[in-house]
Amino acid sequence: MSAAGPVDEGRSLAGRVVLVTGAHGGYGRAVALACATAGATPVLLGRKSRKLEQVADAVEKAGAGAVLYPLDLEGATPDDFAELADRIGERFGRLDGLVHCAADFPGLTPLEHTDPAAFARTLHVDLTARWWLTQACLPQLRASDAGCVVFVIDPAPEAAPAYWGGYGIAQHGLEALVAMLDAETASTPLRVHALRPGPMRTPLRARAYAADGDRVARDPASHADACVQALAPGAAAGGIAP
Repeated sequence: MSAAGPVDEGRSLAGRVVLVTGAHGGYGRAVALACATAGATPVLLGRKSRKLEQVADAVEKAGAGAVLYPLDLEGATPDDFAELADRIGERFGRLDGLVHCAADFPGLTPLEHTDPAAFARTLHVDLTARWWLTQACLPQLRASDAGCVVFVIDPAPEAAPAYWGGYGIAQHGLEALVAMLDAETASTPLRVHALRPGPMRTPLRARAYAADGDRVARDPASHADACVQALAPGAAAGGIAP
C-alpha cells in the first residue's frame, strides 16, 4: 500500500478512508476522484496495476493521496478479502466507506447461447465477490463512526430484461442483497445503499449500446457526487433509493 496524502478538514469526506472496487473503470475512476476531492483517502482496488497507478496520479494531481491494492475479483478468495480488510485495519484502524463499482459484462447474449464459464464468472464478480468483500470488511466498517457500503446497481436490465445474461441476474440479486443487509443492520450505525446512477459513457455500456445511438449517456463524473453524498457522515440512512 502506498502512502496517503493529507486532506482538507473542511471537505465532506475529510479524513475518511474509502475502498473503491473497479477503481480504474469508468465509474470507479470517477468515484475515486470525487472522493479524493471531497477529502477522503481512496483505496483503489482493481486488477490492472498500471491503470490503478494512472488513477493514483490523477488523485495526486487533485491534491490528495491514494492507496493502491491490485486484486482480481474473479480469482480472489474469501481469505484474500480478509487479508485486504486486515491490512486496511492495520494501516488506518477502520474503513469508512466501501463502494462496489467493479463489474463483469461480456455483452448482450441470449441466455440459451451464453457460455457457461462466462455466465458463472459474471455472477461471481458482480454478486458473490461483492458480498465476500463486504463480509470481510464489516469489522473495519463497524470501527468507523459512520461506516457505509454502496452497491452500484445498473437499472438497465430491469427496464429491458432480455439478453443481459448473468449480469442482469446479478443486478436483481444485488437488490435483494442490499434489502437484506440493510434490514439486518438497521439497528446499527452501518449504512447500506443501493446506488443506481443514470446512463454513463463507459466501456461497459458501450458493449450494450452503439456509441452513435446512445445519446442519453453522460460523463461518469456527473454521477459521482451522488456516491460522495451517500458516503458523507450525517447522510440519510441506507436502503434502496428510487
